[in-house]
Amino acid sequence: MSRIQKAFENKKALIAFVTGGYPDIETTERLVPAMAAAGADLIEIGIPFSDPVAEGTVIQEADECALKGGCTTDKLFDMITRIREKTDIPLLFMTYINPIYVYGKERFLSKCAKCGIDGIIVPDMPFEEKDELAEACEIHGIDSISLIAPTSEERITMIAKEAKGFIYCVSSLGVTGVRTDIKTDIGDIVQKIREVTDVPCAIGFGISTPEQAGSFSKLSDGVIVGSAIIKLISQSGNKSVNVVAEYIRKMRKGIDDTL
Repeated sequence: MSRIQKAFENKKALIAFVTGGYPDIETTERLVPAMAAAGADLIEIGIPFSDPVAEGTVIQEADECALKGGCTTDKLFDMITRIREKTDIPLLFMTYINPIYVYGKERFLSKCAKCGIDGIIVPDMPFEEKDELAEACEIHGIDSISLIAPTSEERITMIAKEAKGFIYCVSSLGVTGVRTDIKTDIGDIVQKIREVTDVPCAIGFGISTPEQAGSFSKLSDGVIVGSAIIKLISQSGNKSVNVVAEYIRKMRKGIDDTL
């Protein structure tokens, strides 16, 4: 059983996102083990990019800050290697197809495997183009995580049938960001997915409160929290580790209280 599969075993998974190198590499390196200890089951680390089309302003600004601070993909690989000495939590890179091609897909995925990355999420890679990375991912034992959005419609079952690791179920149209009201019939989407696969579904985009985490975990196998964490980091900077850890504990409780 892979580390990603274990994250969903006998519980609802809490998946946390941080932008790598924001506000600096040292803080990210401290945040990841602290979030794991506080109750996160899986952590996504965003590779900062100059054109993050799926992200709202909160994560865009974090990307910009990380890039200005000198964060590079190689520095993140080195950071993951060090983090792996402290925690065995499943780790994913959230990135875009352009940085992978610029780095070299074979070289990129080889380094992912070597440093201890379990999967990648590439939001601007359409399902129809997934074969661009599929073989290299397979060779290096990296799960390429599929995204299913409210607009996927007739493509939902097609994407779900071939999913690996877990399915990232997008709760809302548009870009990432905190939302007070999520109106998509996400339960219907999850039901369609479950008709064709037992690969876990996790819901993301907009989830920020323990109440939302609890509510959406009832519908799915896990919830993903990103922009709310980045907001806390932007407010607390390199002193954000304890603040984020406390937030993770509250989100974990929000999920566990609904079980």
